[in-house]
Amino acid sequence: MSLSRSPSPVPGGGWASPGLTNNLSPSGRSSPTKAYAGSNGTPVMWERQKNMGGAAYQSFSTQNQGFFSRHMRRISSSLPRFKADNTHGAEREKIGQGRWNMPRLGRIRGITGRMSRRTKMLLAFGLLFLLGYIIFYSTPLVYYYRRTSWLGGGQKFVIILAANVGGGVMEWKGAREWAIERDSIRNKKKYVAKWGYDLEIVDMSTKKRYAHEWRESWEKVDFVRSTLRKYPKAEWVWWLDLNTFIMEPSKSLQDHIFDRVEDVTYRDINEYNPLNISHPPADPYLDELSKSPIGDGNPNSIHLMLSQDCSGFNLGSFFMRRGTWTDHLLDVWWDPVAYEQKHMEWEHKEQDALEQLYTAQPWIRKSTAFLPQRMINSFPTGACSEKGNDPRIHYDQKDRDFLVNMAGCEWGRDCWGEMYNFRELSYHLNRSLWERFKEDLLCWIWFKLTGKKVKF
Repeated sequence: MSLSRSPSPVPGGGWASPGLTNNLSPSGRSSPTKAYAGSNGTPVMWERQKNMGGAAYQSFSTQNQGFFSRHMRRISSSLPRFKADNTHGAEREKIGQGRWNMPRLGRIRGITGRMSRRTKMLLAFGLLFLLGYIIFYSTPLVYYYRRTSWLGGGQKFVIILAANVGGGVMEWKGAREWAIERDSIRNKKKYVAKWGYDLEIVDMSTKKRYAHEWRESWEKVDFVRSTLRKYPKAEWVWWLDLNTFIMEPSKSLQDHIFDRVEDVTYRDINEYNPLNISHPPADPYLDELSKSPIGDGNPNSIHLMLSQDCSGFNLGSFFMRRGTWTDHLLDVWWDPVAYEQKHMEWEHKEQDALEQLYTAQPWIRKSTAFLPQRMINSFPTGACSEKGNDPRIHYDQKDRDFLVNMAGCEWGRDCWGEMYNFRELSYHLNRSLWERFKEDLLCWIWFKLTGKKVKF
């Protein structure tokens, strides 16, 4: 339809915009004076406006003045746009027509465009912090950066775990023994993966390793020596028996012990001396350092750290440091002559041998330190319990002891039962916020609604 034939909204003909009125029309006007009716016989919008006496169009201002006007304009410009088309109703059902159309990138730009500079900076720092937390704490990368000497120093520590691969020490393993070994190994693997340590699992099953002797359980000495050779960057080795469980995996060895060795160790055995060893030695031929109850007092001279239970030295959990002193001790400790002469008298084998060496050799005392038992070697209630629970020895949940050693559980106690109970307790004490929310709130709500106990 040409402009000359189009109906005009202005009374009397013509157009409101300049230049659209054709004065040269043969009829003398640009549009017919008679109102144009719709297809159904009803007047169109402008005709109804005319009959009602209203104005054809409302005027508007584009000056955009005032806070409210600017604010509303910014809001309206950020709203999604709707595609309007003049096609028939059947055509509007085509895909992509007549629907919301705002690209995701444009939506993000609209949101960020309304933010202040300070808000953008805070959001950027928050995203960087979240990304760093995910990379350094929730990925395998945490193992490698915690091994470095300038970030974690994990490569300085090796955990030696005594396992019974293939069979038991005195008999073939049953289902419970396999379960104990599985839980103990999994516990140590998770711990070293978290803090960047190395784990050496050694076979302590009953075998004739040496041509002239059995030496059951004496392999500790030999395995410590071979582990120090295998890991040349390791400074400390931590021996753990199979029936041990790390209760607080969130504590690193550095934070728990090695960053404060001087504060947590004692060298004077008289502080706790169940063996009644005379200390310090008083032989006249000894130097002043050997006669000192605390040696030289320098934590750097400590090469052996262990704990004592109700009957003396306990080697279910102990630390040894690389050095010449350690090499000499391992040689003397492994001496086959001493073993041949005394092994029938030493009920606890290599443990009794070390007690004898500590008593008879002053040079060993100078580099030996003791840790409180509950710091690295807590006992369950059934161990060393002839006189009841001892606060020096037995595990205390309130104090969150670091490690539990179920020593002697094979002699009249349930090793698997103790391992299972401490495993579940460790999980309960070290739950994350999300796990606590699920188990303490959601499970409780579900129990109140249905009367059934569940575990999400």
